[in-house]
Amino acid sequence: MDRFLTSLQWVALAVALGPVVGCVNGTSRGPSGPEVISLLGVPLIPPVLPPETRTSFEHKLDRAQQRFDANPEDEIAIIWLGRRTAYLGRYREAIEIYSKGLELHPESAWLLRHRGHRYLTLRLFDTAIADLRLAAELTDGQPDIIEADGLPNAQKKPRSTLNGNIWYHLGVALYCKGDFEGAVDAFGECLKYSTWNNDMLVATTSWLHRSLRRLGRDDEAAAVLEPIRSDMVVIENTAYLRGLLFAKGNLPIERTLTNTGDAVTRATLAYTVAAELMARGEHDASVEILSRIANTDQWAAFGFIAAEADLARLGVDPALAE
Repeated sequence: MDRFLTSLQWVALAVALGPVVGCVNGTSRGPSGPEVISLLGVPLIPPVLPPETRTSFEHKLDRAQQRFDANPEDEIAIIWLGRRTAYLGRYREAIEIYSKGLELHPESAWLLRHRGHRYLTLRLFDTAIADLRLAAELTDGQPDIIEADGLPNAQKKPRSTLNGNIWYHLGVALYCKGDFEGAVDAFGECLKYSTWNNDMLVATTSWLHRSLRRLGRDDEAAAVLEPIRSDMVVIENTAYLRGLLFAKGNLPIERTLTNTGDAVTRATLAYTVAAELMARGEHDASVEILSRIANTDQWAAFGFIAAEADLARLGVDPALAE
C-alpha cells in the first residue's frame, strides 16, 4: 500500500495505536472458537488481558455470580453478571444471561440496553437496533438515571445515564450499519442527556458531527462544534475531545494522535481522525488509518467496529500495516 501520510504522521499514528498484531489476517481461535466473524470475514477472539487485569475481572465476576446465585431473579444481579462476563470477552455468554433475564423482566430497559450493546459488539446491528429502540420506548418520558460504571474512571465519577446510553449505543449501531440519517436522529436525542458533563458532551458530539459530515450537512456539523473548547475538562473522553479539536482545525494531526491512553482509547482516537479525513476527501490517508485500526486486537471498541464497517463498505481488504 502506498503511504499517503507523512513520516511524522505515521510515527504519531504508530505511537497512538501501539503494535500491530495482525488481527485481520490472523487465524488463531479461542478455546471455544471465535466470538464472532468480523464484517471482513475474519474470526475474532478476545484479546489477551494482562494477568493482573484478568485476575481482577475474574474476582469481580465471581462476586457477581455469588450475588446472582443468592437471588437469580434479581434484575440488578442479572445485569452485573452479564456485564462482568462481557468484560472478560465472553460476549455471547453475556447475551445469553441478558436474554434469560428478559424472560423474567421483559420490560427491563436496563437489560435491553446492555444486550443491545453486546449485539453491537458482535456486529449484529439490526438486532442491537431493535433492542435499543425498545429500550428507548420503555424509557420515554421517564426520569433519567445515572448508570454505575463497571470500569470506573480515575476519579470514580460515573459519566453516563440510562437514557443517554440507550440513545448513544443506538446511534453507534445505526452509524456502523451505514444509516447516517438515523444516527443523526439518535445522537440528537442523546445530546439531550449529554450536557450535564463534558465527557458525555464530547463523546456524543463526536459521533453526531461525523454522522452529519457523512451526509454532507457540513454547516450543521460545524454548528455542533461551537461549544467545543480546548480548555474543556474531561475525565475519560480525551480522545473524543482531541478528535473534535482536530475537526475544528485547532489541533494538528500529529498532536491529535499523540496519546498514552489504553488500547480502546487509542482506537477511538485514530478513528476520529480517519473519519474526519474521509469527510475532507482525503480518502487514501483515511483508508491507511482505518486499515491500521483493523490490524489491532481491540475489536470490541466502537472505533474498531466503525473502521471495520467503513472498510467493508469500501470493499477494502486491510493489508497488515508496516
